Amino acid sequence: MSVTTGLFYVFSAVMLLAAFRVITARNPIHAVLFLVLTFFQASMIWMLLKAEFLSITLILVYVGAVMVLFLFVVMMMDINLENLRRDFWKHFPFAALIGVVIALEMSAVLMGGFRVVEEPSTAVVAGASNTKELGKLLYTQYIYPLEVAAAILLVAMIAAIALTLRARKDSRFIHVSDQVRVKAKDRLSVVKYAATQAAVPTPAADAASEEKKA
Repeated sequence: MSVTTGLFYVFSAVMLLAAFRVITARNPIHAVLFLVLTFFQASMIWMLLKAEFLSITLILVYVGAVMVLFLFVVMMMDINLENLRRDFWKHFPFAALIGVVIALEMSAVLMGGFRVVEEPSTAVVAGASNTKELGKLLYTQYIYPLEVAAAILLVAMIAAIALTLRARKDSRFIHVSDQVRVKAKDRLSVVKYAATQAAVPTPAADAASEEKKA
């Protein structure tokens, strides 16, 4: 057994164990961390397959952005673990059914074998970069699907920002432009009063003073 094969078995075993812990961990933060470990092991397997671009993309996009965002969201949310544990057995039959269907589909694929379609052999250039070749395909042959995907992601990003910028009636908000245009005289108003003012006599005060004199 070669070193590459041994590393593949090690990475695969750790990935399967981490994926199993994602669905069995009771703490949601631990589940997210196990999912990050799963992505790391999948990235290492892609690196063994000489798919460097996909490996680095998995780390940067999923681990560096998506999973970190999920982790912060889960940590800031007040999740009631008792309710999650109580609802687990209610949804368990449907989840078990989905798991059995996925297992049967994977068994059918693995038992049937992989059909290799013979294609015309292409000469492999020494020192060629698969990332460079992938970039050429993306920006030449698949340029229109790439632009459509970019437009969909842009619309989704704008929609997410628009949903978070909805004005609430119970929030105290001051527009930034109003704060910038404000002047000192608008912030502070000086009211002039006399240095000394005579006390205004009241009927109760007059009656009290007359009683004291008497």
